[in-house]
Amino acid sequence: MTRLQSLLVRLAPLALIVGIALVVAACVPGSGGGSGSPGATPVFSQAPLAPANPSANPLDLLAWLFTPIFQVLFITLVAMDRLTGNIVIAILILTVLLRLLVIPLYRRQLVSSRQMQLLQPEVKELQRKHKGDRTKQQAAVAEFYKQRGVNPASGCLPILLQFGLLIPMYSVFSQGLTNHDVNGMLNVFGIQLMTLPCDAAPTFNASGQVTNPCLNPVAFGIDWSLPEPVTTGLVIAGFGISILAILSSVVQLVASRMTLPASDPKAADDPNIKVQRQMAYFLPLISIFYGGFLPAGLFLYWIAATIIQVIQQYLILGWGGMFPLLGWYPEFARDHSPRFPVKIPAPLPPKPGQPSDATERAKSVDRSLSAQSTIRPNKTRAGRRGRRR
Repeated sequence: MTRLQSLLVRLAPLALIVGIALVVAACVPGSGGGSGSPGATPVFSQAPLAPANPSANPLDLLAWLFTPIFQVLFITLVAMDRLTGNIVIAILILTVLLRLLVIPLYRRQLVSSRQMQLLQPEVKELQRKHKGDRTKQQAAVAEFYKQRGVNPASGCLPILLQFGLLIPMYSVFSQGLTNHDVNGMLNVFGIQLMTLPCDAAPTFNASGQVTNPCLNPVAFGIDWSLPEPVTTGLVIAGFGISILAILSSVVQLVASRMTLPASDPKAADDPNIKVQRQMAYFLPLISIFYGGFLPAGLFLYWIAATIIQVIQQYLILGWGGMFPLLGWYPEFARDHSPRFPVKIPAPLPPKPGQPSDATERAKSVDRSLSAQSTIRPNKTRAGRRGRRR
């Protein structure tokens, strides 16, 4: 894992919270002229859901930028809900469609990450060779990756895409499933794709929640537009407990551990490996804390998406670093070979006039850097000649 990827993984939870906070502020429509139930204190907007318009306000601009993504996701969800009559099935179908679209990108990320793991022994040898000179280390490693045709940054785009989709998906569940009139969002370039039988004005219960959303968010006894504890009432020490959030943490733990390299006693003292394994345990647990305030539908989407991700990882990476898990190492995971294994990338054919061996190419970089460090700038020599005269 590169430093950039490691940084993205560490900042992902914070970025998710900040992003959701911004989108909540940006995507909640302004209060309109609709009337609510007397005595209620609405916590949701009374205005019909409609595309955002750009303005000088940064939040309005953010909402406007996310509107096309929101509309694609929301229109697909509405179409699946009309087709199946069940919001849970609609969410699952939407999740599968999204994961099918990003399969090539995610495959590229998995292959790139696995190739970098396989190349780590040679990378460490280069770093050992240039120990004490960070500039030479970085140049030699970059040249080595280039010669092997591996781009360390290629695995970052799918990670950003996955977390980028969470923000509009949050709005789809928290806004699209709680609004009394969503027909405005079903209008694209002046064409009304669908028209739903929505109420003209919202009504609210004593808690300020909309009681007449245009789409039915309830299925299997759960309101998927609200945090799960609101429906189940499961609260411990004042903190809402979500079973879906716990399940999400479990499947994320499996997915994150599968991306780790297989356990190697020789690398047990490697600080980078230790950090990766610690983060593989820690990051999935954060989802448990999200369960108290994020919509249940978002966790359903994330669980289904992660299960599909685990299947894809199993086919390409096998079990990876999943085992041993708390000392358990089952027989089916020993010496397991994935269906589509990743091989060590062979050196690219050299260009005319370039060394054919990766080590020789690294040496040429060393000589170039050494030469640059020993050559004195012309300005210094000119100044000395002037003083001699």
